[in-house]
Amino acid sequence: MSEYNIHVHHITRVEGHGDIHLKTSNGAVERASFNVVEAPRYFEAALVGRSHYEVKDIVTRICGICACGHALSSVRASEAAMNIEPSEQTIDLRKLVLHAENLSSHYLHTYFLVAPDLVGAPSVIPLAVTHKDVVVRALKLKKLGNDLSDVIVGRHVHPITLKINGFSKLPTVSDLRAVQKRLQESLADIEQTVQLFSTLKFPDLWRETEYVSLTPTNGSKEYPFYDGDIKSSDGVVVPPSNYKSITNEIVDPNNTAKLCAHKRESYQVGALARYNNNYEYLRPEAKTTAQRLGLKQIDHNPYHITKAQIVEIHHITLDAIELIDKVLTKGLKDEGVNYVTKAGTGAGAVEVPRGILFHGYTYDENGVCTYADCVIPTTQNVKNINEDMKVLVPQILGRPEDEVSLLLQMLVRAYDPCISCSAH
Repeated sequence: MSEYNIHVHHITRVEGHGDIHLKTSNGAVERASFNVVEAPRYFEAALVGRSHYEVKDIVTRICGICACGHALSSVRASEAAMNIEPSEQTIDLRKLVLHAENLSSHYLHTYFLVAPDLVGAPSVIPLAVTHKDVVVRALKLKKLGNDLSDVIVGRHVHPITLKINGFSKLPTVSDLRAVQKRLQESLADIEQTVQLFSTLKFPDLWRETEYVSLTPTNGSKEYPFYDGDIKSSDGVVVPPSNYKSITNEIVDPNNTAKLCAHKRESYQVGALARYNNNYEYLRPEAKTTAQRLGLKQIDHNPYHITKAQIVEIHHITLDAIELIDKVLTKGLKDEGVNYVTKAGTGAGAVEVPRGILFHGYTYDENGVCTYADCVIPTTQNVKNINEDMKVLVPQILGRPEDEVSLLLQMLVRAYDPCISCSAH
């Protein structure tokens, strides 16, 4: 049996800095781990002492990929703290923003970060020569998600018009119709995406774990991204205000990210967790896509997170087309962003591309933040990646070292970690 001493310093095709270590001795695994080594970032501390209207704009700087998701979780936490109920129009536009971000990120992950591994390429760069049409399609689709964000909130990275209790500026009817037309046209590209990924072979790894995501409440049948309670596949459902009973963050000396666990040693968040917990709420077309990709209704292969993202792409695109119709049929109204500042504590939870994201704040009577907490999807996934490695490594011992290293890197990439987000 081969002996391994693998150290992947700063895994490529992920956001931020993370390492993989594998060491075996006499056929026994001494270490198999994924570690977050990104320098810590102190966003929670930076929020303390800042006014309520500043908080959203600060937290969007946590991430350039999930900037809108952080903004949405932030305003939801502020609204919960101040007992503010946004209008139906505001909620519908926010759902569109979240759809835009998930589309953009899912396309980035599936095509640019995962696909090269599945076709044996070192990166997407050589594929731009050998498969130019595929790369051009991927760029076009990713841009569509960014442009939908631009229409509604001014720009995707660090959104401008999204505010507590509303929007400082509404999108125009013509811009919404134009981007809706592009969404409709993208359905043909989604068909080609499904055809492509249904032909690619994904690694085998079957490990049952706990899955945590939002789940619909109050009789809703909507596949949840923006609203809902927190659901564990182990039979626990709690409101967002009780998110700490799920996350249970701890400090670990081997990681600059905190680690999370709930009922088991670890749990998983993200597209596959959402899919497993909420399959029944997917659109029929998305369920068909899942079947074509070989996804089971409950799927325990973490490499299939990418497949679940493609299923969500199909669902989200159809939902966004209908949401735009709903908003325009009701008529856009300038509702302002007025609200009364109050003291209080609140939490907000939304589903961003990599999983459920929590923000929690306390404000004093002047609307100044006195406490802030952000629990990031990648923070929640780090322990689960390590538990996956414990199962994977014994199955691949004896293979060439470069193959073992690649499978470990592919496992980390499957989770699409946003490491800089997690390290604070």
